[in-house]
Amino acid sequence: AALALAPGLAPAPRVASRAAVSMDSSKPVVIGLAADSGCGKSTFMRRVTGIFGGESKFNDIGRETNTLVSEMTTVICLDDYHKWDRTGRKSNPEWPDGITALHKDCQNWDKMAEDVLNLKNGVAVEKPIYNHITGMLDPDEMVSPTPIVIFEGLHPMHDERVNQALDLTIYLDITDDVKFAWKAQRDIAERGATMEEVQKAINDRKPDFSAYVEPQKAKADIIIQVLLSDLIDDATGKFLKVKFIQKKSCPVCESPFLFDKGSKITWTPNGDKLTTSAPGVVLASYDDEWFGEAVSVIEMDGKIDVLDELIYVESAMCSTGTKYYGELTEQMVKNKQAPGSENGTGLFQTLCAFKIREAYESLRK
Repeated sequence: AALALAPGLAPAPRVASRAAVSMDSSKPVVIGLAADSGCGKSTFMRRVTGIFGGESKFNDIGRETNTLVSEMTTVICLDDYHKWDRTGRKSNPEWPDGITALHKDCQNWDKMAEDVLNLKNGVAVEKPIYNHITGMLDPDEMVSPTPIVIFEGLHPMHDERVNQALDLTIYLDITDDVKFAWKAQRDIAERGATMEEVQKAINDRKPDFSAYVEPQKAKADIIIQVLLSDLIDDATGKFLKVKFIQKKSCPVCESPFLFDKGSKITWTPNGDKLTTSAPGVVLASYDDEWFGEAVSVIEMDGKIDVLDELIYVESAMCSTGTKYYGELTEQMVKNKQAPGSENGTGLFQTLCAFKIREAYESLRK
């Protein structure tokens, strides 16, 4: 009956149904991560899989694959559910003028829903592969369920059959100014593009992104929002203000906060205890609303120069989902070479990884 639902329907309340379901401890916990292309999903997935330990590597099928597997986790790229290869997206009988990968009609929703539900029920699947190197649709691969299965890509929450099957949902919300700054740095430096070409590339994707990807941030349990800094005028995106936003209705993990739950706090850390780039770092913690739902928010603005000193910030953070004092700092130092480690993107991606572990443990009790 679930597979008969049409994609894109207005979501039914997910919290009540998730809270009411008793989790079979032998079946996987399924996570959805949504974000635009080039927004750091790969770095985020490395942080997540690192929390659980063990080696994470591509599925061993002897050819190109996008699926990352470890003993505990499987990460499936939703690009694999494109209906058409790169040439077919540029022109085919259904879309003679071309279609972007962001458009809902570019995805095979029935196969995506079938695979999500089968893996959630502990059943191995034969899933398609989109080859990012050749742009072709390669033969299917066999994927077996692991304790945690993560579906990451453009549309994990668009189809309501898939959305209802997800135990925890996350959205990386990279604001337009930051998206332009990041793309400009890469395309101008590496590809010789002009500012006008960078803006056109973003504008060409904007209608489908706004219609089919961005609405998922209203559905997500956790949102990591990345904005330009309020502390310094920096259009390059090197200084960022990042928010960790969690719905209070999320039943599988607790909302983190600074110092005192329910309080509104703005905190400038002691410069003798936290080495930062000028003009410093400011953190905040408060309650707010997100698309009409109550949320808790932690935010960080600025750059940290010495990651080991994050233990000072960690000491002020509560309900992080860590197992012991210093575990968050330990993970940040372990991944210090990863993009965003010096600002709130790395800190809150790591925090979100602990929330995934917390959700897994609460559902497997």
